[in-house]
Amino acid sequence: MMIIMNTDAEQKQVDKVVKKVKALGFDPHIVDGEERTVVGVGGNNPFIATQGHFSRMPGVDRILPISRPYKLCSREFIPEDSSFPLDGIHIGGRGIVIIAGPCAVEDRGLLLEIAHAIKEAGAHALRGGAFKPRTSPYSFQGHGEKALKWLAEAREASGLPIVTEAMSIEQIKLVAEYADVIQIGARNMQNYSLLHAAGASQHPVLLKRGMSSTVEELLMAAEYILSHDNRRVILCERGIRTFERSTRNTTDINAIPVLKSLTHLPVILDPSHATGNWKYVTAVARAGIAAGADGLIVEVHTEPENALSDGFQSLKPERFAAMVTQIRNIAQAIDRDIAASTHADPAAK
Repeated sequence: MMIIMNTDAEQKQVDKVVKKVKALGFDPHIVDGEERTVVGVGGNNPFIATQGHFSRMPGVDRILPISRPYKLCSREFIPEDSSFPLDGIHIGGRGIVIIAGPCAVEDRGLLLEIAHAIKEAGAHALRGGAFKPRTSPYSFQGHGEKALKWLAEAREASGLPIVTEAMSIEQIKLVAEYADVIQIGARNMQNYSLLHAAGASQHPVLLKRGMSSTVEELLMAAEYILSHDNRRVILCERGIRTFERSTRNTTDINAIPVLKSLTHLPVILDPSHATGNWKYVTAVARAGIAAGADGLIVEVHTEPENALSDGFQSLKPERFAAMVTQIRNIAQAIDRDIAASTHADPAAK
């Protein structure tokens, strides 16, 4: 449930409500709005029996139940779109953010080359896997911490913040030392221990939808992260597994407006994994932005034919640049634009 405070409620009144919430065995989650404060109440106890504890407390305006099983990421809890700053860019809001880079970090020099190419084309952040979850145990698994150091060097050289995946609880702390955003991949969307650890890290998290997961399951997974008062969460639609075999996955464009209607969290699209084929990536990216996505995460490689992971779905830099131009045109048609960047130019240092 939500405890809506009066517009003139004093901080000591809010503090007393929070203290009461904790005393009753609930978890308080405070949202300071422009006009009033809202105290979200989470936990397993039935809210109906507890409304009377709060309704007459000084400073309390009213009590509202939340009907969704996911509470903290629901628009019932926070009606307005959530956004947060990330090293020179803003995630969420009117501006569209583009994250790009190789599937896997393969080589230091190659990574630096890709980073500069995508920066020039208009990317806002660099993606690249240091740890790679692969279907086959014999496939390339990533370079681990060495790759994280290369990513940090690429950030220093290009000014682009880093997005990379953590696959286990033990990797969360290590990845957070190097990366600006921790990615939780599709295969780990319902790894609840990992979600708890990601939330507790208080680091920004990009959460990908599982390949066989429903929209509600994705939101429930996000709830684990938000339950630690970590609200810097980005949801990612990356295609789901269906009977269709013409593409690697089936892009669920429906999920974008559905998610935007259900949650205040930013929603982005991964057209690379959604299609598995570079020929379709740009078209699906255009559709995602038209459907209301707040951004894209796209695989880009200067030598996709030699890539150690997912080369067939990776765009070359020139195709990526053309895609960015098209995305900008579509964004403007729906009264949006590519996000403005305030990255410092590393060359000016």
